[in-house]
Amino acid sequence: MKLLLTSGGVTNPSIHATLVQLLGKPISECRALCVPTAQWGHPKCDPTSVRGFLAAEPRWQHSSGLGWASLGVLELTALPTIGAQRWIPWIREADLLLVDGGDATYLCHWMRASGLADLLPSLPDTVWLGVSAGSMVLTPRIGTHFVEWPSAPDDRTLGVVDFSIFPHLNAFPTNTLADAQRWAADIGVPAYAIDEQTAIKVVDGCVEVVSEGQWTKFGP
Repeated sequence: MKLLLTSGGVTNPSIHATLVQLLGKPISECRALCVPTAQWGHPKCDPTSVRGFLAAEPRWQHSSGLGWASLGVLELTALPTIGAQRWIPWIREADLLLVDGGDATYLCHWMRASGLADLLPSLPDTVWLGVSAGSMVLTPRIGTHFVEWPSAPDDRTLGVVDFSIFPHLNAFPTNTLADAQRWAADIGVPAYAIDEQTAIKVVDGCVEVVSEGQWTKFGP
């Protein structure tokens, strides 16, 4: 897949241009599938926030509200009960998976349980636009600092990329650079702290930071 891993979505012209380049055509011509699943695993999310994401309400102007040709919903918790022959074509027909935030360990659980995690290597032309936990789920670990799902066995996630992400840099009192440094000291892999104006593009293993804000890389 082509990955655009963000903290807050497509928040500035640089990230927007990168997304269009990955898609290969204007956003207005692209079909997106929204994945709200991570929200159900986080105590600060609820049916109202899920509705806001799916309805492209103003708070989600940088993700579901970008002006897609079509927006569908891919709820991973439902997929194991309906059969892969039904839902896999939906994904193959989409230009982009728009994966919202919440709890990354919960999202990881359902990506594995649904079979979506196994499908990713067969989607070379599909774009993955992650927001917060939707980005973190592709990393090896998220750190206990970000685990909110009580049933999470640990902080490990899918490891599609070989680095970890500390999102929302300076957006919250517990997400300062000093907090990120302490988090990175225990994470055991290269890592990036990124703010809402930063994204990480990954294509064919090549990593590029796209930013009009603040970011820091930790480790080798």
